[in-house]
Amino acid sequence: MTACTIIGLGEAGATYATALIAAGHSVTGFDPVAPSTPTGVTRAATAAEACLGADVVLVLTGAAAARSVAQECLPVLSEGSCYADFTSSSPHVMRELGQLPSPALFVDVAILGPVAALGEKTPLMVSGPGSRAVADLLAPLGAEVEIADGEPGAAMAHKLLRSVLMKGLASVVVEAVTAGRAAGLEDWIRSQIARQLAGDGPAVIDRFLTGTAKHALRRSKEMQDTAGYLTDLGVPAEMTTASAAALTRIAEKSAQAAPALR
Repeated sequence: MTACTIIGLGEAGATYATALIAAGHSVTGFDPVAPSTPTGVTRAATAAEACLGADVVLVLTGAAAARSVAQECLPVLSEGSCYADFTSSSPHVMRELGQLPSPALFVDVAILGPVAALGEKTPLMVSGPGSRAVADLLAPLGAEVEIADGEPGAAMAHKLLRSVLMKGLASVVVEAVTAGRAAGLEDWIRSQIARQLAGDGPAVIDRFLTGTAKHALRRSKEMQDTAGYLTDLGVPAEMTTASAAALTRIAEKSAQAAPALR
């Protein structure tokens, strides 16, 4: 049995607390605002108190609290214990927190999916000295835990790169479906999106990389016209407008590079 501490008993924290208790571990928790405590969790009065005697500490607060929580908790942990920061802090902040004086092993944990939907089985990426301890604790719960090479911050760097795709793609899909609905063509645009997402992934990536640079000027004009159409439909066009601007920049860069290739 592992003595676990969870700082932050919101949706994600409560999910992991419940799963760890079900797996036979003891869990102490702290949260200054959460109205309820998961069944089986011993709730402490302070974060530092919750960490006393802990083998593994999981921090599931907002990123804004990452520094203050680390500064309070890391000094009270024992040699060989593990402090796992699940907050969406930047790689720079994770590196900084990993260098704070403490006998504990620091771990940067990137959550790679929606905990609300996947629960304790949500895929994770970890980096830092305590990575193996976190993987050994959470993998038996059903989570795929990938250990990234490098110091704290490496896992979050991977997550933020993934966010460029996932959050950007989600925003594009929302904008396209909203426009399709306004135009009376929602079913058709949904089928177009599904077809693209179900394609040959590597081939699509290569086509995007080569085709975008080659046809950037023409596509930038097309996206400007698309933004105008969405405006006529009464649909916000932030992603379309941003695409037009990006394509214009790519076209200008290609034009500047062209003379050097001649």
